[in-house]
Amino acid sequence: MAENAKWYVVHTYSGYENAVAAAIMKAAENRRMQDLILEVNIPLETVVEHTDNGDKEVERKTFPGYVLVKMVMTDESWYLVRNVRGATGFVGTDGKAIPLTEQEILDMGVERREYNVGFDMGDRVKVIDGPLDGFFGVVDELEPEKSRVRVVVSMFGRETPVDLELDQVEPVTE
Repeated sequence: MAENAKWYVVHTYSGYENAVAAAIMKAAENRRMQDLILEVNIPLETVVEHTDNGDKEVERKTFPGYVLVKMVMTDESWYLVRNVRGATGFVGTDGKAIPLTEQEILDMGVERREYNVGFDMGDRVKVIDGPLDGFFGVVDELEPEKSRVRVVVSMFGRETPVDLELDQVEPVTE
């Protein structure tokens, strides 16, 4: 059932995010609904505040007044979350909760994907897809979280940087 779980946004009273998150997890535990309500997240960002005593790093809520809940949407799980003290409802239309998209989840940094890249900066790779199929080059930049790699290939005697998807290149084993 956990594979059907999606991330939903719950609106809360401002300043009650931590209390709502704790209450949701406690209620799920008390009602033995951990298989329906898997995780609660309050997105935070680290910012540098300039004070009279110098700079200091502080964690701040990215979306004040909102809590993210990874859950399987059923009548029972909806009712549990909706009736937690401090929660005002799900974000959606006409009272219907709308789950976040994969891209929204990645953009917010709620979930991290593990990437297994068989090459590193400076490694020689072969382009295996796209208009440059068959070209060889050297990895110049690597951004696995964006599934992107910049490869410098030699075209017409010139070194040319090309942005590609990770699945468009493979490491060259010599």
